[in-house]
Amino acid sequence: MPLPPTTSPNPDAEPPTPSAPTILSLPVSGPNRARLEAPLTNAARNAAASLYIHVPFCFHKCHYCDFYSIVDNRDRQAPFVDRLITELQALSHWARRPINTIFVGGGTPSLLIVPLWERLLEHLNQLFDARSIPDRGGEFTVECNPETVTQELADTLIRGGVNRISMGAQSFNPTHLKTLERWHDPVSIPRAMEYTRAAGIKRHSIDLIFGIPGQTMSDWMADLNAAISLGTEHLSCYGLTYEPGTAMTARLKRGEFTPADDDLEADMFDATATFLARESLQRYEISNFAKPGAQCRHNLAYWRQENWLAAGPSASGHINGLRWKNVPRLDDYLMPTPSGRSFVSEYESPEPRRNLLERIMTGLRLSEGLDSANVLALAGSLSDSTHERVGAWAASEEQSGMLQMSEGRWLLTEAGLRLTNSVLLRASEALDPP
Repeated sequence: MPLPPTTSPNPDAEPPTPSAPTILSLPVSGPNRARLEAPLTNAARNAAASLYIHVPFCFHKCHYCDFYSIVDNRDRQAPFVDRLITELQALSHWARRPINTIFVGGGTPSLLIVPLWERLLEHLNQLFDARSIPDRGGEFTVECNPETVTQELADTLIRGGVNRISMGAQSFNPTHLKTLERWHDPVSIPRAMEYTRAAGIKRHSIDLIFGIPGQTMSDWMADLNAAISLGTEHLSCYGLTYEPGTAMTARLKRGEFTPADDDLEADMFDATATFLARESLQRYEISNFAKPGAQCRHNLAYWRQENWLAAGPSASGHINGLRWKNVPRLDDYLMPTPSGRSFVSEYESPEPRRNLLERIMTGLRLSEGLDSANVLALAGSLSDSTHERVGAWAASEEQSGMLQMSEGRWLLTEAGLRLTNSVLLRASEALDPP
């Protein structure tokens, strides 16, 4: 049974934007190294209410992960933070002050040594008023791996304004952690949660993976129960994906293990929503569940196609339909630029058709769905025929039971959730010129 599209674990580390044609790819190495910096204009100043920061360091490269990361060498942490602060200073003109959300992902942000965290947090407060975020109902999240959390780190984070932790547990089962090449002991997960709670950080999310080779339904339910027992308000539950270029995919091709059965993975997907609903965590996005009011506000900015700034190697930003991705190699990122912003490896200027497709693709992932009148108005601004094709697409999906209309919004049905890829493919085709 086909499953809905899933993001690689570490869901918050990269904005979950759909794929789209890259209209400009820039070389980042060799004699023809590109010198284009993050393409921001004065017209977009004060436009972004969210900021994503990518910290590339990891203790070990997990076999399933395709996010940019490098094995930690502490002699490179200080130069990275120096360059990051320079970039943040340059980007601050395009952020609202005070900013609403900050998310620090990676990599393993909790690997940064405490003195560097103190320095980074002080600059974030000066540039973005970070310390006031919790007082205004905003959200400042730091992604942590359990084995790297200490009481000193937790105390440092809350002093800097951090009010939410995203914990990369992935599983509480030692066998499955070994399959994923995760190095933490399951007992480090509750210990890390205790450190952050003792510091006063009250909001927590836990990442879990299902569909791991050899994982049974009983194993998966045990992981869900273990996460709930820790009192988390938010869970991100992702089916294991075999991304190109990862060690996990190479092992699969060599026949070192058998992937999870499609029907079992589909049953896990269904069982997750049923079990978590009983625990008062409702699905608000295909793979994310939260207690009332505990949704990840930063990720909602991605899915609602709002504006966000991006700092750090490989980080992706979005301002008014303009998208860019910073150079993905640390050596390239550390190179100075005239403005202080990063060199970029990809850049997409605003394009109405692509922007509408992205709105449909990310909006349908949410339980709140899409404002049908808004989508049709945007389609009509492209052409009358586009308006007709999008309307016909929606009507067809409703007739086949994939979509339903509720209070003027298009929502995926239970059947549509399981076949989201197919629904979105047909939406893309509807936006193609005849």
